[in-house]
Amino acid sequence: MKPWIKRSLIGLFGAGIVLGGLSACGDRHERFQIGGEYESKFAEKMVDRVTEELALNDMQRQKLVLLGDRIRNQRKVLVGTTTDPRAEMQALVSGAEFDRSRAQAIVDEKSNAIRGTSPEVIAAAADFFDGLNAEQQQKLRDHLQKRHRWFGHG
Repeated sequence: MKPWIKRSLIGLFGAGIVLGGLSACGDRHERFQIGGEYESKFAEKMVDRVTEELALNDMQRQKLVLLGDRIRNQRKVLVGTTTDPRAEMQALVSGAEFDRSRAQAIVDEKSNAIRGTSPEVIAAAADFFDGLNAEQQQKLRDHLQKRHRWFGHG
């Protein structure tokens, strides 16, 4: 696998994990609730921005929307049925000792959720990228490279 493809896929999964982790930590504000109005508006805005930046046609836009749906679905699965993530985290430290077995169970649950939905996310990411023309692919690479340097690497 070419290094830039590998980095792009790792970046996509990293974003999914970060989004899932943030939502799992339990922000109490409505704007961050999964499936909320804020999430829908944000997703629409991002699709519009990418569509404009890469000059996507209708088919490419549909693939981008599908990719976004798959990532959001992965995020929902990652969060799971936890209604109060903060309380779940507090329960780990509520006793005299850290609840290692419960912490490991949480990690296992989240890892299995990622493993279960990753094939769909990978397929959608590949379909989107492979559907871009060479110029669009290069624009995407350039954007990822700029973002990569923004974090102090490269």
